[in-house]
Formats: sequence, C-alpha cells, structure tokens
Amino acid sequence: MSSVRRGISQTNFEGMENSYARAGVAAQQISDCLGLKNGYSFEIVLYPLVFQPIFKERIWGGREIERLFGKKLPLGGPIGESWEITDRAGDESMVVKEGGPLAGKSIRWLMENYSREMLGDAQAAAGGRFPILCKILDAREKLSLQVHPPANKAAEMGGEPKTEMWFIANAAPGAELYAGLKRGVTRMEFERKLADGAVAECFHRIPVRAGDTLFLPSGRVHAIGSGLVIFEIQQNSDTTYRLFDWNRVGTDGKPRELHATESLASMDFNDFEPKLVAETFSGDAKIKSRPLVRDRLFDIDQVEMKTGASHSLKPRKLQIAAVVSGQLKVRSQSFIMDLSAGQFCLIPAVLEQTELIAESDATMLWVKVN
Repeated sequence: MSSVRRGISQTNFEGMENSYARAGVAAQQISDCLGLKNGYSFEIVLYPLVFQPIFKERIWGGREIERLFGKKLPLGGPIGESWEITDRAGDESMVVKEGGPLAGKSIRWLMENYSREMLGDAQAAAGGRFPILCKILDAREKLSLQVHPPANKAAEMGGEPKTEMWFIANAAPGAELYAGLKRGVTRMEFERKLADGAVAECFHRIPVRAGDTLFLPSGRVHAIGSGLVIFEIQQNSDTTYRLFDWNRVGTDGKPRELHATESLASMDFNDFEPKLVAETFSGDAKIKSRPLVRDRLFDIDQVEMKTGASHSLKPRKLQIAAVVSGQLKVRSQSFIMDLSAGQFCLIPAVLEQTELIAESDATMLWVKVN
C-alpha cells in the first residue's frame, strides 16, 4: 500500500486527540488510522468512511428522508434526493465530522490521492471519478417517464450510461413503479402515443411494497410512482432523458425540458414487462441474505441481521454497506463507528478485515463494486 508522510508534532497530535475524543474517536484509533510514528511523522491508512449527505430539491419530493432517517433537511422546498456517496463535479461527498482523521476530506481528494487503495480491482468512472453514486429518493409525486442511454448511445450523444438498482425502503398503500413496456407495444404505437400525450399507457406498471427490488439496466424506460422512498445504487452518471412529465411545470413555472429524440434513440423496444427481483433468502436464525443484483458493475445483496449478529465483509474489495433499518457497528482493526438507518458506509478495497455487528435487528444492502 502506498503511503503519504507528513511532519506532525506531539502537541499537534494531542490537539487531534482532544478534538476526536469529543467526537467519540479514541487516541488509539487516531494512531492506527494515521500510522503515527514517534509523534513526528505518520502514514495515512484508510478505514471505513461515512459522508455528509447532499440534499437536492425536487418538485416531486417531500420530507420523508427526515422523518424516516433523522436527516436534518434544509428548510424551504421539497427534498427529493439525498446523495449519500457522490463524486460528481460540484457534488463531491465530504467525510462526516465524526468520521475519524479524514473528517472533512472530499471523496475527490481521496480518489486523487488514494485511488488504488480505494478501488482495488474496481474500475474508476470517466475522469478517474468514484464509480458508484448512492442516493435516497423521496417521491411524494410521480417522477417523469425517462430513460438513461446505454453505453454505445451515450457516447454518440455526449452523455453517460446509467445502470441502477432500486430498493423500496418505504411504500404507501397502492404505490407502484413504471418499468419497461407493456407486452406487444411497438415502436410505432409508442411514438404515436408520445405525440398524443398518452405515452404512459405504454408502460408496464408494477405494484410494490417495502423490501421489493428492481434492476434497471441502461435503456430501460422507467418512472417512480408516488408514495415511495427508495435506496438507489447506480453507475456514476447524471444523464437522464425525459419522455413525459405528466404536464407539470418546474419551480420556475415553466414546463420542464423533454428529450424525445434522445429518449427514443436510447430505449430498448424489446424490453417487455420486467419483474421484481424474486430471489429468496438463505442463512440461519441470526443472519440471512438474498442476492439482488449480479452485474458487471456491481453485485448487491440484501442482508437481514438479528441483534448481536456479525457479518464479515470481503477482504481487499471495494464495498458499500447501506443501512436500511436498525443500528449497526462497523469495525476494522481498532476503528469502530456506529451506523444508523439511512447511512452508507464506504469500505476501501485496501482493508483486509471489516466486520459489521448488529446493535439491533437490522437490514442492510451489501454492495460489492466490480
């Protein structure tokens, strides 16, 4: 593992010790994470990282992210998205202030200085960016009918491909997703109804409840219905082409931009009536799991843990643990941190041994980045 050494006086270390003690981080954790040597130099050693959320106002959003997960939302308009791990220009996650010696550092800084230690055998996104974007979505109203371009089309149109997964964390009665086409819908029929303003009739609708999961490869047309809170794990991309937006206006009082030409070029017109993930759980009375996604970009499992259960993560593999419900503790060497529902913990690939311990009955999404 590569390291960075800088001078540090004993006085400075004592100041760090006092600062982190107030945040619940022990002196031994500081020493272990910094590799402190004789009080004068150190090498930075990575450890499990939690980031400050970045909140996004959306016309279809609400306040459920605060109610369900205790996140302090800004006052004002409806919040539709909480970006939990992001390495986008202008939206770069920062390590939380309680997050140990790297508190306040950005994910961009980490990728610029420790990309190999962060990624391991995973591939960076374009421009050396972190490859995954993690969000919590709160849809009080329906989202636009939209599509993300597959890789070959994205390159032609100057966009980015986007494959993603939706895990339903909370659902109102009667909530549904829109995904793929109704069986038998042709491109000609689709284009005609798009021109007539009735294109929603072509979409396959799927009733959902908490715990349901849908995989969305690039090219699959989709929309989130109202009354849903979703954990979204996606390729690092922000290219979305809107087909139809229910005749709404944006915050400026004007209809939002549509992208009919790009959408039609990106759509998979042979994608009929996709189904929710149907895999079942396996395990024992203390811990059980089921596979949700197996893709070239990422593998994702849903893990259910009873109080006191522990789960060892893969060694030397970039991973993310997203807590859907309950309380967990993450431990790597002497570094220990509490995780609550709605938090996402990034496990750098350089770590040899990381363990999750259930402080209560808990559900998490275990993401392995390929």
